[in-house]
Amino acid sequence: MDTQTHGSEVITGRSLGESCGIVALAESIPVGYRLVQSLRIIQHRGQESSGISINTGKVLKNYKGMGLVNEVFSGVKIEKDTGIGIGHIRYSTAGSSTLENAQPLYANIGKFEIAIGHNGEIVNALQLKRSLESKGYSFATNSDTEVVMKLLSIELSKTSDPVLSMKNTFKKLVGAYSLNLMINQRVFVARDPNGIRPLVVGTTEFGYGAASESVVFDQLNGKMIRDVRPGEIVEIKKNEFDSFMYNESSKTAHCMFEYVYFARPDSVVDGRSVFETRMELGRILARESPVKGADCVVAVPDSARTHAQGYAEESGIPLTEGLIKNRYVDRTFIMPEQAGRESELDIKLNPIRQLIEGKKVVLVDDSIIRGNTTRKIVKMLKKYGAKEVHLRIACPPVRFPCYLGIDMKTKDQFIAANRSLKEINAKLGADSLRYISLEGLIEATSLGKENLCLGCLNDKYPVRIGSH
Repeated sequence: MDTQTHGSEVITGRSLGESCGIVALAESIPVGYRLVQSLRIIQHRGQESSGISINTGKVLKNYKGMGLVNEVFSGVKIEKDTGIGIGHIRYSTAGSSTLENAQPLYANIGKFEIAIGHNGEIVNALQLKRSLESKGYSFATNSDTEVVMKLLSIELSKTSDPVLSMKNTFKKLVGAYSLNLMINQRVFVARDPNGIRPLVVGTTEFGYGAASESVVFDQLNGKMIRDVRPGEIVEIKKNEFDSFMYNESSKTAHCMFEYVYFARPDSVVDGRSVFETRMELGRILARESPVKGADCVVAVPDSARTHAQGYAEESGIPLTEGLIKNRYVDRTFIMPEQAGRESELDIKLNPIRQLIEGKKVVLVDDSIIRGNTTRKIVKMLKKYGAKEVHLRIACPPVRFPCYLGIDMKTKDQFIAANRSLKEINAKLGADSLRYISLEGLIEATSLGKENLCLGCLNDKYPVRIGSH
């Protein structure tokens, strides 16, 4: 299997990025503003750029910009549409942080207009791009999504059949992709053969749709119907949806980080409640790594709240609101540069001295990547009088890069790479440090080791990566 080699030769203009979010709607009323509403629901998946594409009955119209959904669409008058459209929020994994790379991307190839959004990362994008460039094709962005767009455009010019063109295109891709596409008056979504990134279909109050997370349907007065199957293309219509399989692989590799961190706790991902999974991660962590004589359990807000709740319930140690979060500050993990993450943390969290002073604290976090945030929180708690701080982490040590759509590209980013538990804790300054076991993580998801992507934990990826 041909793949892109990661290292010095990458398609991206920078090496950091995160998961994105996509939505697609086909309704009996105009969907422009409802797409914006849907993107706001999954804003946690990306804060870099936002965009929608709608069909006005004459043309596909794109609206997109850099920033949060509210920032991009504040005061924007969206043209009336025919009830179909797609939306995207982005945090770059392949392609630099510029407006040119904001999605959905658009192309006009004669009788076809195409808009496309992508959550994931195409591992062999550079190789595919070079092949196309050798044939005379040029590129306006450095996004792997444009590679998909170009391949699809070529196939459409050959067959004029959108479904067949997508099937032929997707068979050339290696990596993780949940895609939403609008081709003239038709709306589609598709998922890679391993189902690495999440994607669901459901009803809304006025029709049907698809989204990265099930919460979209909860808040559009509809309901989730099912996950998009790995290797499936789904056409979203106003009264139904149609399914087309292009790869019926029996192997899945759902991203474990969706359960640990990315997805909202009120979402259901691949048949498993994210809330219940995180509760179970906390319970298992408490059984595996108790803290004798602890006074309170404190969560790193907001992503570790549910893990901490599970830990507290299992251990019998009271859960305390020891850290208060400024909710107008971005999630530090998905901020593009370390300097930004460091400065934002100073105004993001503040301890309540009365709740932690003189206490033996169990500090629960969802995961540790770089360790800079964790180190500062431990220091902050001790500054405010915590007698002891014992770190308990609801994800095993992240030691290896992710090439499939998460902000973890090089091993030198990871505090756990090439360090023992004792050495990691020495960097963090806690009184003790314990991670949940890999077996505990797998047990909590109830999906089985064979159905999870655990590459960043064990260096075993569901697709071939470079020399792997």
